[in-house]
Amino acid sequence: MIHVENLKFSYTGEKNILNGISFHIKKGSVTGLIGDSGCGKSTLCHILSGIIPNEIDGEISGEVKIAGQPLKYMELNEAAEYVGLVMQDPDRQIVTSTVEDELAFGLENRCILPSEIVERVEYMLDFLEIRNLRYENPGRLSGGQKQLVSIGGILTLKPPVLILDEPFSHLDENGRMLVEQLIHKMKEVGQTVLIVEHNYEYIQFADQFIWLEDGTIQAEGTPEEVLNLYESCSKGS
Repeated sequence: MIHVENLKFSYTGEKNILNGISFHIKKGSVTGLIGDSGCGKSTLCHILSGIIPNEIDGEISGEVKIAGQPLKYMELNEAAEYVGLVMQDPDRQIVTSTVEDELAFGLENRCILPSEIVERVEYMLDFLEIRNLRYENPGRLSGGQKQLVSIGGILTLKPPVLILDEPFSHLDENGRMLVEQLIHKMKEVGQTVLIVEHNYEYIQFADQFIWLEDGTIQAEGTPEEVLNLYESCSKGS
């Protein structure tokens, strides 16, 4: 589902943020992208979602394909059909006054038929198990509920790939449990999920980890394999 080959990127006039990284992510899998702050995780997310180079300039080379389609030929609105990005702070993504409207917002912007919008919103209310919140103001919900609504607003667009940028960082234990349960449900229905997370202990349920450090992939494998190497290197330093 995600194919990255020899990807290099630098912001204009600066040194490389990504140094020729390559990796592949299978359809329907949950992948954790870990690494210290400043290692290039956010930059990689911006490339995969089309924000770079459509909205942010820089020098980019290498190959990135989503569902077999090369990203370098896509405008931002086309890239959004393949990759959905959920930011770490749900308050930055919520724009409407009811949960129902929030789930419909992206669909309305894409001029989806009203009957299709209703169908997708109804499905998502059930999938998220938040039908009781449909008329609530999302800005007044708990942190975990806000994150569910933010994720749901992207899922209604049916992107093959969903990127969650530190989805647990603003949540308490109950909120983290809600989001983790949703990620398990997404996997059950075949959604490909990439989770970017600094606190790797929150995502040890993932199928695989990719450890990014100083713009280079240090290790790939099961969470146990990667964390053993990550922690041994951390102790050695």
